Amino acid sequence: MPKSKRQQQVIDQTAKFIRQKFDGEATGHDWYHIERVWKMAQTIGTKEGADPFVVELGALLHDIADWKFHGEQAGGIAARQWLAQHEIEPRIVDHVCEIVDNISFKGLGHSNSIKTLEGQVVQDADRLDAIGAIAIARAFAYGGAKSRSIYDPSVSLDKPLTDKEYQQLNKQSDRSTIHHFYDKLLYLKARLNTKTARQLAVRRHKFMEDFLKEFFEEWEA
Repeated sequence: MPKSKRQQQVIDQTAKFIRQKFDGEATGHDWYHIERVWKMAQTIGTKEGADPFVVELGALLHDIADWKFHGEQAGGIAARQWLAQHEIEPRIVDHVCEIVDNISFKGLGHSNSIKTLEGQVVQDADRLDAIGAIAIARAFAYGGAKSRSIYDPSVSLDKPLTDKEYQQLNKQSDRSTIHHFYDKLLYLKARLNTKTARQLAVRRHKFMEDFLKEFFEEWEA
């Protein structure tokens, strides 16, 4: 179902707003991350038959107030405040805010509460940006912003964080960036929702595995 002219205007205004808000952000959650998620969500959504208006709004607003930085439910509140400035059906507003509030990875044991196709599409697009070459770059950008070490061999890689530990991780800086691969990134391929995303993830996931193999070989000099 194609978007209406009015819906496209809302998308354009939302993209401009989000770009201004996130341009220059330095943790890997910048405008270009959001733009990639937006583009990928459109690609996946088209192939999976999702509502393009909900998908694009969900993708553009998915990091508007990330829980890691602003707390639980902050994203949905901020998204609703933005959407309230436009004449959008309440059911669409509720749908978009539900996506924003439930998109994030919050630990290996945390259940996925995304139920709608549009939400699954946006979540997959976001998770694909955390798999592959750009994911590696983003991981080290975030680690640098949080003053985390590249790698600490004294901490086991075989003991991923619990959900509670993962959700508290943003408040501490003693977990290395390499550990983040074993706490989250290497598990994302198996947690994608759509066939389209799972196909796209295969090559990206292997790239991360190859990187880690090379990393540990070089680490041992």
